[in-house]
Amino acid sequence: MLIGYLERGVLAGSIAGIVYGIYMTVVANPLIGYMETVAEEATHGAHAHSASDHAHAAGEHAHAVSEATTAAVSIGSGVLWGILLGGIFALAFYFLEPALPGRKYVKSYVLAGASFLTISVAPWLVLPPATPAAEKAFDPTLRIGLYIGLMAVGAVVAAASIEGYKRVSIRSRPLGIVAATIPIGALVATAVLAAPTVVDSGAMSASLVTAFRGLTVLSQAALWAIVASCFSWLQTRANVRSATERRNDLLTSP
Repeated sequence: MLIGYLERGVLAGSIAGIVYGIYMTVVANPLIGYMETVAEEATHGAHAHSASDHAHAAGEHAHAVSEATTAAVSIGSGVLWGILLGGIFALAFYFLEPALPGRKYVKSYVLAGASFLTISVAPWLVLPPATPAAEKAFDPTLRIGLYIGLMAVGAVVAAASIEGYKRVSIRSRPLGIVAATIPIGALVATAVLAAPTVVDSGAMSASLVTAFRGLTVLSQAALWAIVASCFSWLQTRANVRSATERRNDLLTSP
């Protein structure tokens, strides 16, 4: 049964990865290219645009080849990233399904939200997605260690949020939702008030940086949502019963 979950998770991740790779090609890569140009012009100025027509044509050809290569790499890396997330999602769902609140179809979205909070939101509250030419306060080793530590904090907050909802929603579902948001709100408030600013955006405008980070957050949220949707659909198509249904069958069987 575990192998079946993994197969469906990988397939769901592949679908999400293709969509994510197309997004990177169509939206993210051009935006990053524009931001790199802005950062370069701010650093070196806008002088040195006197090249011959032949060199200009060669440059356009090289740019076209570079764009095609970047698109292929983006889609390929998007698929690999989606497969990784889909596999992790399937394993987590297999073991954690009984502890997740909600009905059969809701459980996958709860897990996707918890995963997004753990892997992306919690670390980005302190280490936001870095823009091109941004100066980082920490060396890579320290940043990786800090990111992993923040993921652990995110996992604890996600677990507390789910547990709070399960306990309080027995009496009132709206109050359960409130209880679920309290740990998340506390995490955000703590990060805003206590976390240092560890990324310097340099000469980039604040609105451009905000747009870039917003798109990054939304793209990752959409990636998890697609994984959850496709996985749930594949589970239904395979006629996989929930852990609660299987447990009830065991309890009622003679």
